[in-house]
Amino acid sequence: MAFRPTRLTAIAATLPLLFVGTPAQAAPETNLSASAATCYGGAVRSYFQVGGWGGDAGPYRASTRCKDVNVKNTSEFGTEACVVFIDKTNKCNYLTYLPAKSDYITVATNVKDGANFKVSFSNLRYEYEPLVAYHAF
Repeated sequence: MAFRPTRLTAIAATLPLLFVGTPAQAAPETNLSASAATCYGGAVRSYFQVGGWGGDAGPYRASTRCKDVNVKNTSEFGTEACVVFIDKTNKCNYLTYLPAKSDYITVATNVKDGANFKVSFSNLRYEYEPLVAYHAF
C-alpha cells in the first residue's frame, strides 16, 4: 500500500506541468503588422499649399525601417507619384497612381538603405487644393 500514495503524489506533481507547456508563437500576420507599424511610424509629411501640377518632396535618405518607399495621399484629389534616385538619375522610376484619401501605396520596392531620393508628384489637372502626402521609407 505504500506504493500507491507515492504514485499519486508523483502524478499530482506532474499535472500542473502539463498545462504550463511552451508559450504560443505569434502568427506571421502579427509580425508583419508590427513591422508595418514600425515602418509607417517614421513617416514624413509633405505639404504643398496648392497642388498645382504637382511638385517634388525630399530629398530623403532610405532607412532600415522599410525596404520599400510607401506614399499615402491624404488630398482631396488623386495624383501620380514616382521616386527619383537623385544620386543615380533625374528620371522617375515609374508613375504610381495614388487615389484621393488613399492608404499607403508602394511606389518603389527593395530600396537600399542609405539611398538618396525624392518623390515627384504629377497631377492630371491643375489643383487649387493642397497636396498632402506621407512618405514612409
